[in-house]
Amino acid sequence: MFSGTLISFLGMTVLLSEIRAVWNARSLVWVLTQREVAARHAGTAVGLLWPYLQPLLTVAAYYLVFDVVFSMRTGTGASSHAVGTFLVVGALPWMAFCDAVSRGMTSLIEAGPLLQKNPLPPVLFTARAVLASGVIFGPLLLLIALAYTPLHHFNLALLAMLPLLALQLAVCLLLGYLLAILAAALRDTVQVVGFLLSVGIYLTPILFPMSLFPERWRWVLWLNPMTALVQGYQEVLLQGAWPPASVWVVTAVWLVVIAAVLNVVAARSRDQLVDWL
Repeated sequence: MFSGTLISFLGMTVLLSEIRAVWNARSLVWVLTQREVAARHAGTAVGLLWPYLQPLLTVAAYYLVFDVVFSMRTGTGASSHAVGTFLVVGALPWMAFCDAVSRGMTSLIEAGPLLQKNPLPPVLFTARAVLASGVIFGPLLLLIALAYTPLHHFNLALLAMLPLLALQLAVCLLLGYLLAILAAALRDTVQVVGFLLSVGIYLTPILFPMSLFPERWRWVLWLNPMTALVQGYQEVLLQGAWPPASVWVVTAVWLVVIAAVLNVVAARSRDQLVDWL
């Protein structure tokens, strides 16, 4: 009740109505999400395991190559001196972010024929795509947290994983829906965002600790909404420490900014959205 009053006070009434639409149709959204997950492994030999095996095999390859084969080490200032160990903590959340945002961005285009025939809220289909990614990557991130037990020794800071995951899901939902509307209006959005996601890993402290990035250019890293969250995961899993206040503040700022832009875009596109599809 309080959150709804706050959003309304900030003038985000359109966004509030979209959130209510998802909540009111939560049973349908869950059914759609289950079907989305099932569609991702349809026709594969290993079935349901395939969506989980792909990212797991990727991060396992990182660990094998950088830590086992080459025994590479990071520079000073890193929360772990083993490159593969450091890389996995940021790479898996980044893969989850890219998967959720890219699938959310194309969700309305893919659901266009259905939306033209049925008066369903478009936001349901973006929610379906993003939540399906969450169903796949959420357990994997928790599994990685358990795998890193020797580093954090089940420290109480591990509880911070839950709000970090919730915040990442919220960022992906809002950003995915914003991009889905923009992609419906301008198809070039898909190519532009795809390029940004492909190079975004180099503007996030995943391949390197932030201390190795030139100090006068570090502000560029904060233009990536995943920078703060990745730092949070690194603090928890590599140091066993509660993320600093900067992680929560920067992520909250990103949520407010994305929500404000989404509210304006959703309000202006409400009457034309289905026609664009």
